Order: sequence, then structure tokens, then C-alpha cells
Amino acid sequence: MIERRLFTSESVSEGHPDKVCDQISDAVLDACLSVDPDSHVACEVFASGNFVLVGGEITCRGKIDITHIVKSVLKKIGYDRPELGCDYHTVQIENRVQHQSQDINRGVDRGLPEDQGAGDQGLMFGFATKETEGYMPLPISIAHKLVREATELRHKGLFKGSRPDMKSQVTIDYTDPQNVRIDTILMSVQHDEDINEEEFKTFIHQNIMQKVAKSFNFNTDFKYLINPTGRFVIGGPAGDTGLTGRKIIVDTYGGSAHHGGGAFSGKDPSKVDRSGAYMARYIAKNLCAAGVADQIEIQISYAIGIPEPVSIAVKTFGTAKYSDDVILSVVKKVFDCRPGMIIKNFSLKQPTFKYQDIVNYGHFGRPDITLPWESLDKVEEIKRLLK
Repeated sequence: MIERRLFTSESVSEGHPDKVCDQISDAVLDACLSVDPDSHVACEVFASGNFVLVGGEITCRGKIDITHIVKSVLKKIGYDRPELGCDYHTVQIENRVQHQSQDINRGVDRGLPEDQGAGDQGLMFGFATKETEGYMPLPISIAHKLVREATELRHKGLFKGSRPDMKSQVTIDYTDPQNVRIDTILMSVQHDEDINEEEFKTFIHQNIMQKVAKSFNFNTDFKYLINPTGRFVIGGPAGDTGLTGRKIIVDTYGGSAHHGGGAFSGKDPSKVDRSGAYMARYIAKNLCAAGVADQIEIQISYAIGIPEPVSIAVKTFGTAKYSDDVILSVVKKVFDCRPGMIIKNFSLKQPTFKYQDIVNYGHFGRPDITLPWESLDKVEEIKRLLK
């Protein structure tokens, strides 16, 4: 008997308590960079009920209004009335932000971009696969689209009775590589007290689950679960405490690749947890698109205060058309992994996007936002080196 090969990934909506905190952290970062592009930010947020604590270390030559930022984020999400347990009108906010340590700063700020050291030690991973058009794993791609679609319908007033906090989970059956299928979709969607449960679940199944499955040209006869406990009225920070940086697998590849452990949100790009991970994705995606391998994982590691990476490693899962030595040689010729140069080349201090806008639904493979690390501008150069 052949054992079935199943793999599962999850995503969460903007109203999930941890994502509320991520959005506030990155809204603070956006505000700092808007008044001082050289700001150093490490912003952490805690949310519980109708209380938000903002802490961390920030060095910024301009002034920002933490209270206004918190309220604006909650309002945009839809935490705007008392019955949700978190309401931007009445939320209690405590600001415990302090200045960044000069011991850290002296290793980072060194004038020229090529001399800038890493803001901390650490290891980051980037991943790409030909499994989807966006070079992202299929399970996380579907999971993101489910909560994104549900949230858009809520904001348009078309998803009656829904509230901001939602989660999705997608299981893909890889048993037959020639007939990959959706095995199970699970969605937990916060709702008003007085909904018609049968109508609510039917709407989710027909207008969200099946619609998203069809958009990927996949089967619609999957098993499905909706609010398995039967009730999900209390959600968001009122139902579960939120913290910045607790959804790192949702932010990246849904478990299909390794993760170095560092979160992204609330950190300025001198922190290689963020910029290094973006660079690793950029390398992996361009190599994959150039035909180097069907799946590629890149690891980069850094030492605090040192510009050059300590190590770069590649893994191709048996799908490579070239040896690891050849691939690594190409990586070192084509890609500059020094933190200052990553920041410069991706314009991460004055980006064309808002960091707050990429908090939800993953930092990679976004169909809705043009991101510099998703560019395939190195593909032809890679191909020329491999001839």
C-alpha cells in the first residue's frame, strides 16, 4: 500500500492578533523612514483585549505619533466597535520605546553602503520552486489567497456577518506527481453573534474555497472544514494575545523551506533578519527562473558589524541541472550580499511600497504588490554565465 504524501500550510488574516501587532510594528517603521530614512528601528508590539503595548529600540531624527499609528492600524483593519473587544476609539496604548544601543549602532553605520555591517548575527533562508507561477510553494499560495479573498469580501460588505480574525489551512496531496490535488481546506472565520451558521458556511465553501481552488485550476471536490468548534465570535486581541513576529512561517514559505528564526516586522533593513531574507529569496527565484534547478533553497549567514556574509549555501533537492560548486560560483559573481548594498539595490530605506502593506499574506510571491526582491532581472546574466 502506497502511503499518501500530504503537505499542509496555513495563513492568517489582517485581524489575527499576531498580525495586528506586525502591522503596528511596520506602520511605526514606515513612519520613522518617512521622516528619517536612516532610522534604526526594532519595534515590538503586544496586544491583549483593548490594550496595546509598543516597545523596542528606535533611533529617529524626526518625531512620530505612536498613539495615532496604533489607532490608524486598528481602524483600517476594522476593529472599530466595542463588541469586537478591541476598538480603536477606546483602546489603551502604552509607549515603552527607547533609543537603540550605541554598541549595536557603531557596527552598522560606517558611511559607504559597501562598508555597512550587518545589524546582527544570524542565518536567513530564501526559497523558490517552479510549482507555481510566482515561484512559491502551492500550499501557502492557496492558503494566502483564501484569507485575502475573504478579507476583501468583508471590506466590501459582501461577506455578511464576518469579523476581522480569520485563518486558513490547505493540505495538498502529492502522492501522484502527475495529478497533484487539494486534499483538505480548513477555514476558521470570526463572525457576529447572530449569524445563520448554515448560510455562513455555505458562503465560505462556495464563494471563497471553491472560487480560490478554481483560480488555481485545481479540483473542487476537496474535503473541507469551517469553524470546526462550531463558534468563533470572540477573536482578535480579545480572544488571544498578539505579539510581533510570531507568524514567521506564514510570512515566508509555509514550512516548505527552512527558516532562520528571525522575524521581519518592526525591523529596519539594517537588520539582516529582514534584508538578508529578502536577498536570499531574490537569489533563489532568479536561479530557479534561469533553469538552474526546479527547487532551490539559499542560506546566507552574517556576523554583527561585518559586511561580507559568513557563508552562503545552496540546496537543490535533487532537481539541479548543475553542480553546487557551479551554482555557488554564479551566486558570488552575480549577487552582492553585503547588507548596505542590499539596502541600496532594493531601495529599502525609501521603498516604493509601505512595509505595513506587505505584512499580510506573505512577503514573497505577491501578485498584488511589485517588490524589488521579486524581480527577475538577473536571469539573463545567470544564463550567460552558465553557457
